[in-house]
Amino acid sequence: MLQKKSKITPLDIVLLLILFGGFVYIIYQITVKLNYKWQWAIIPQYLFRRDAETGRWIPNYLMQGLFTTLRLSIWGVILATLFGTVMGLLRTSKSLFYRMIARSYVELMRNLPPLIIIFIFYFFLSDQIMPFIGLDHFLRSSSPGTQQFFEVLFAPPSVASAFISALFTLSIFEGAYITEIVRAGIESVEKGQWEAAHALALSKWHTMRYIILPQAIQRLLPALAGQFISLIKDSAIVSIISIQELSYQGTQLMASTYLTIEIWITISLMYLVLTLSCSIAVGKLETYMARSRV
Repeated sequence: MLQKKSKITPLDIVLLLILFGGFVYIIYQITVKLNYKWQWAIIPQYLFRRDAETGRWIPNYLMQGLFTTLRLSIWGVILATLFGTVMGLLRTSKSLFYRMIARSYVELMRNLPPLIIIFIFYFFLSDQIMPFIGLDHFLRSSSPGTQQFFEVLFAPPSVASAFISALFTLSIFEGAYITEIVRAGIESVEKGQWEAAHALALSKWHTMRYIILPQAIQRLLPALAGQFISLIKDSAIVSIISIQELSYQGTQLMASTYLTIEIWITISLMYLVLTLSCSIAVGKLETYMARSRV
């Protein structure tokens, strides 16, 4: 079925003009009424700086924060999807015990503020689990190459415990919402699909893997895209435990330079690039999966 090309209507033009007028009005109020002196020329030096020793351009505060946010988001999406898929399967299980475990997890995570969760995980994981695992000791005693590899994938070894705590907090918190998305996707598959698989003598595992999940994934992709975007935005909360992600770096720069509006507009645009990239990528995947089923 061919999709109709979207056309720009007079209403669209009016709305765009209203938005543009609102934007101009806000800039006017800031510039004239507040007598704010814009200093955009200073911002690029906080994105990249020239290294005095090598003469190369290297990431500065804002780009370093962006890379940390990117690492948190990528690993958080992977782990949250894993948690959500497993718990979503338990939510649709015939076993009452498994369903109660999954539902308890969902209700607990959805009804607690993420700030409380991150403090619990930070103090518990950092003080109890990390010393038992010995991650900090391993990183301190490892070779410079291993430390650099860990820093590229995760974070500097000096903040490894805090980063892992923040990562698990985001993953478990967002995983609760993904659980419900997965459950809804599985339950949306028609009952006849299950009956057909049963008639073919397929086991429940093979039915779920080859018949149910492929259909459910295509249906839940738009909802997953929204949740992935939410995870990227929610990553800002880990700044409360001094993870040097984008919002944390912006706060530090604002306190030292007093460039409030320029810094936060720049950070907003950087977040927008991340979220739009995620939305476009999921949209492309959804289109590809739809074409592959034709």
